[in-house]
Amino acid sequence: MDIVFHGAAGEVTGSCHLVEVAGKRVLLDCGMIQGESQGRPNRPQGEGKADERNAADFPFDPESVDVLVLSHAHIDHTGRVPLLVKRGFAGPIFTHPATIDLAAIMLADAANISAMDAERDNRHLQPGQKPSVPLYAQADVDAATRLMRPVAYGTPTEILPGVTLTLRDAGHILGSATVELDAAGEGATHILVFSGDLGPNGTPILCDPAPVPTADLVVMESTYGDRLHKSREDTVAELASIFAAAHRDGGNVVIPAFAVGRTQELLYFFAEHFDAWGLGAFRIFLDSPMAIRVTDAYDRHEDLFNAEAKKLWATRPQPLKLPNLVPTADGEASRRINGIHGHAVIIAGSGMCTGGRIRHHLRYNLANPAAHIVFVGYQASGTLGRIIVDGAKHVRLFGDDIPVRAQVHTVGGLSAHADQAGLSAWYGLIGGHPPVCLVHGEDPGRAKLADELKSKWGSEVTLPMPGTRVSV
Repeated sequence: MDIVFHGAAGEVTGSCHLVEVAGKRVLLDCGMIQGESQGRPNRPQGEGKADERNAADFPFDPESVDVLVLSHAHIDHTGRVPLLVKRGFAGPIFTHPATIDLAAIMLADAANISAMDAERDNRHLQPGQKPSVPLYAQADVDAATRLMRPVAYGTPTEILPGVTLTLRDAGHILGSATVELDAAGEGATHILVFSGDLGPNGTPILCDPAPVPTADLVVMESTYGDRLHKSREDTVAELASIFAAAHRDGGNVVIPAFAVGRTQELLYFFAEHFDAWGLGAFRIFLDSPMAIRVTDAYDRHEDLFNAEAKKLWATRPQPLKLPNLVPTADGEASRRINGIHGHAVIIAGSGMCTGGRIRHHLRYNLANPAAHIVFVGYQASGTLGRIIVDGAKHVRLFGDDIPVRAQVHTVGGLSAHADQAGLSAWYGLIGGHPPVCLVHGEDPGRAKLADELKSKWGSEVTLPMPGTRVSV
């Protein structure tokens, strides 16, 4: 069994790894690349080359792939699946039932954004310039979702002759999974484990990542391989101080939030600390049609929640439906929010500010010294979110130069990714501490995690780049 790395190797997004086993090909994830600030001049700041890379040919023939396995629904793990199908892949797609539910929502949104981006680009066509075309359409999303096959946690499933798939809860988002491939051959079984994205222990709503008993090779994420998150207690205190300051300053609180996972955790925290944080004094806008649909999907999968969340969900009103929460599904309602200049909490996508309604809210709030911009998730290199977090004094939005005068906060303790200690501890539970390949991380961050694994567990660590081949 060999694995060839084609995406998220030396970077965070674009997860895509090809496993060759028993004369067959199993693709692990097929994600979209996000970020990169260079590219066509009519692209907004925080976008660019990524769209060309996403539209490029796959480094393998899609028709040659026999099976696709998805670790979870985030777009950097699933976003090119409809394109894979459009270009000839016709095999089954195995993943958790909740991931099928969420992926249908997220991929439809991606198709819609792609169509709007193409339309926007074509408004500024120069003579002789090729028109932009969407990466894929809703019909391609429908074709991809029809190929999806549900696999519950802890249920060994033969996906090819002699190749068994087992999914374990990764604790990252609803339905997220660690992928285990067992391949029998020549009198021995070889086990490849792909962590997917691992969540931290103690995450609201979700269960902790499940341990893996044994493996011959581990492919592990390393997004936060060089840092430690704040404790949940410190995170709660930090959010409390932000809302206290927003009360004092009188401005809005703008939160770029990932529609799947982070938004629901935020609402859970808001319910838990509603009185302590004085949230009754704010109007709370959930300005993301996708996040609204995803929040509804959480109701359909209560069986995946941790014990505390199950207890809270049994109460009514449930914690994700606050008394002053205003879901804004249509565009006109979203635009009306831009006329509010104080005591509003605005949660909108996208989480890295690469598209969606959050860019409009930043346009109307970044220049206000009384406003608070709160980042609660990872900001990939080149994204508008990363540019703001890194201290830019001005950003370009919708053709305008916007000064950054608002107060910018990065709340690391809400990350849906395990930190260095969490990643090391999860790996440390695997019997024999097998060789490990670190993916889904930027350098030098993953190099720091490699040093930690070598010194603590005596591990053999590889830092693959695109095209690297490793044998199991």
